[in-house]
Amino acid sequence: QVDRLSPIADGSLGSDSWRNTLNFQENTIRYLRFRAGLMNKPGSAFLSEYTPGDKREQGEDYNNYYLGPFVVSSKDGKRSIIDGQQRLTSLTLFLIYLNNLQKELPFEEKIEPMIFSELRGSKSFNITVEERIPCLEGLFSQGEYVPDDSADESTRNMAERYQDIDKAFPEELKNDAFPFFIDWLRYNVIMVEIIAYSDENAYTIFETMNDRGLNLTPSEMLEGFVLSRFDSTEKRKQANNFWKQAMLELKAYDKDEDQRFFQSWLRARYAESIRPGKAGSKNEDFEKIGTRFHSWVRDNLSKVGLDADSGDSFEQFVQHEFRFYYKAYLRILDAEKTLVPGLEHVFYISRWGIAPTLSLPLMLAALNSHDSHTTVALKINTVAAYIETFVVRRSVNFRNFSANSIRYTMYSLVKEIRGKDLPELQRLLGQKLEGMHESFEGMKHFRWHGQNRRFVKFLLARMTAWCEQQAGMSSSFVTYYQPASGKPFEVEHIWADKFSRHQDEFEQEHEFHHYRNRLGDLVLLPRGTNQSYGDQPYEQKKAHYIKENLLVKSLCPLAYENNPNFLKLKTVLNLPFQPHDTFKKADIEARQELYRMICERIWPETLVGTEVA
Repeated sequence: QVDRLSPIADGSLGSDSWRNTLNFQENTIRYLRFRAGLMNKPGSAFLSEYTPGDKREQGEDYNNYYLGPFVVSSKDGKRSIIDGQQRLTSLTLFLIYLNNLQKELPFEEKIEPMIFSELRGSKSFNITVEERIPCLEGLFSQGEYVPDDSADESTRNMAERYQDIDKAFPEELKNDAFPFFIDWLRYNVIMVEIIAYSDENAYTIFETMNDRGLNLTPSEMLEGFVLSRFDSTEKRKQANNFWKQAMLELKAYDKDEDQRFFQSWLRARYAESIRPGKAGSKNEDFEKIGTRFHSWVRDNLSKVGLDADSGDSFEQFVQHEFRFYYKAYLRILDAEKTLVPGLEHVFYISRWGIAPTLSLPLMLAALNSHDSHTTVALKINTVAAYIETFVVRRSVNFRNFSANSIRYTMYSLVKEIRGKDLPELQRLLGQKLEGMHESFEGMKHFRWHGQNRRFVKFLLARMTAWCEQQAGMSSSFVTYYQPASGKPFEVEHIWADKFSRHQDEFEQEHEFHHYRNRLGDLVLLPRGTNQSYGDQPYEQKKAHYIKENLLVKSLCPLAYENNPNFLKLKTVLNLPFQPHDTFKKADIEARQELYRMICERIWPETLVGTEVA
């Protein structure tokens, strides 16, 4: 059904909308000026048609301007906007401005019928959103609206955007051109009204239009589909408000975080099939969710626990399942940014871990929507501890763990741990670690090679912080990996780069460098510290090391005197700490073995008790 702009006044368009999220941004007025031909430059739509001195009937020959389609659903005599609410509301603001403007000009054009309708003496705005009515009334009658403290963000934006229209409206239209512009707006600007007579039909139109136009994100498409199935208008409104707020909170982390959430949640809880690794295989659940999760939900209602004939199942999906996993996801995001007690391993794997497309579904997979706050943290931390152990073992054995190389393994694991209780989760993941080919035996020859500097720093920071925590000190991983203040720590060699000092043990210089880069010759020191004495022989540097962190300090005999907490750490955990008067090949090998045993304590095969990092 093709309508010019004026017939919008035929009846009210209600607020029962799947896109009732009026997020007016700074570009709204730019959109209006472009779409309605208000650009005060040659070639803009209206000004390119109008010539001063024209007669009004000549407007019949002006070219039309297409403003696009909008979709409404007709149900019980009421039309509800499905798609196009922001555009129609922007136009309403613009028409109100024009109506107010003409009060200052010598014109009396019939603009009011395009703003509101009158039935039996009662007036109502043509686009009706209850919470916006006071704003529209204020703008219509007074030309301004000052929101109170209870006004929502959209209402505040509406008031601000109205003022933008006032600032942007071209001066050349505030003269004899004004009535011509109103005629052009009324008779030459065209919109296409598409009416759907069922919710199913309405959503199909809505999705098809926006899929092809790329106007909406998959998150918005999913929202439209799910909320369209609610039976209760009031419950739909409540769910819409929650959904809107959730998306705003997610986007505050990253502009695409809302989509990552849905991909992670749906993969974690509902995906069943995975594309095999062989060539020519078709995408399955895990892959389809990664690209078009809104369509996947619509096509897999039974997998998601939704009943097409039950609005209650969709309400449960939003208010219970969505709400629970959304809150758990936020806990993960916060734990990635800050070292949160009880979720430490989430922080660690955000610095050295597998791709988020794999780790996020894994951390959500074991959760059940009835899990307590504490159980959620324990499950998430357990899975994160498994991931950390997995990547550390692979790394010290020089093994790849790119997303492509492990995706099938990790997606399969998502299905295995789905909904498991905590003891079963710990047992299952412990078995996975026991079955790994890579162990810490590979550390005997592990070395820095220039491409793994970030991992070496991660490894040394974890070991340094762990040793100090076991000795009762208050330092943490952050202290050594990314301190908020003070000098950052850097990976430094104990041996200076002086081959001539080690010719008693090495005939070839490349052999010396190979040994010098082994993990046992590496420590963490504050930036600038090692530079000040880095070229000194070990016997001279040793006196400086006693002032550094415990792992460095343990090289010095003095560290073993009057230090009961450190000696207790050495004895209770059976770790071969020893002082080194000199530092030769054998000393590097001894330190390498110490580091290996520390790693086995930090990342054991058992995951029971992973609430303690």
